[in-house]
Amino acid sequence: MTTTNRIMLVDGMALLFRAFYATAMSNYYMINSKGMPTNGVYGMLKHLFTAIDTYQPTHVICCWDMGSKTFRNELFENYKANRNAPPEELIPQFDLAKEVVETLGIPNIGTVGYEADDCMGTLSRMYSEHSQVFILTGDQDMLQLLQPNISVVLLKKGYGNYNEYREESFYDEKGITPRQMIDLKALMGDSSDNYPGVRGIGEKTALKLLMEHETIEGILENLDQLTKGQRSKIEQDLEMLHLSRKLARIDCEADVDCSLEDALFLIDEARMASKFEELEFKNWQKNLISF
Repeated sequence: MTTTNRIMLVDGMALLFRAFYATAMSNYYMINSKGMPTNGVYGMLKHLFTAIDTYQPTHVICCWDMGSKTFRNELFENYKANRNAPPEELIPQFDLAKEVVETLGIPNIGTVGYEADDCMGTLSRMYSEHSQVFILTGDQDMLQLLQPNISVVLLKKGYGNYNEYREESFYDEKGITPRQMIDLKALMGDSSDNYPGVRGIGEKTALKLLMEHETIEGILENLDQLTKGQRSKIEQDLEMLHLSRKLARIDCEADVDCSLEDALFLIDEARMASKFEELEFKNWQKNLISF
């Protein structure tokens, strides 16, 4: 199916965190005369504009987490409980980032109780019926969303370096389908999101089991074919296995919507210039704008 719309869904938090830590390591916070640190927002914009230049979207939408608690915390109290509070120089940049994105005419989308991942999953399903969708993120969890018309663009180190995944090539690269990514994480857990999966089963074993039995149901139906150790681990952690799968699955039915009319990428250059000057962004014409 050929489409004219090219919709870029941006993981705002992923870009902001990546940009902030890239310069915070050397204590370069770009604090302006009003005392506002801007390093994260500046770097986020560089990531955003570079990706826009590379993928030439007709529409752009930025998705955000809304607070630290989601439905996943209700399922599992310790979900993401291992994460430290953000540095004090980053905290004021959360609102500032959304403010700057809004100045560019890009909609900010998020809903309480859901993560940005869920918003991007919901919108990508909606738009992919009639448009080409690119999900810009640093999060491999998003690979489960790959479908015809949905690509996942993973940020690599530096600016303008990406791993782009498409459904048709994913299996050749990984040996499993995008949907199996959910069961993979359910088996091996996710240390960054702080849920264990099946203790003692790592990525290598989880991949092998899914290649042989396709799904968690397939594995459970064939426990007698597993090694004694594998079977014992799965039986001991059966409840956590099923819970981990619920935590790993991106919810594509979050209560979010955004009309394509609102998402059309048309920057008001005077408004943008005024905002960047107000924030005292240095050399932004040279360093930020790449299109």
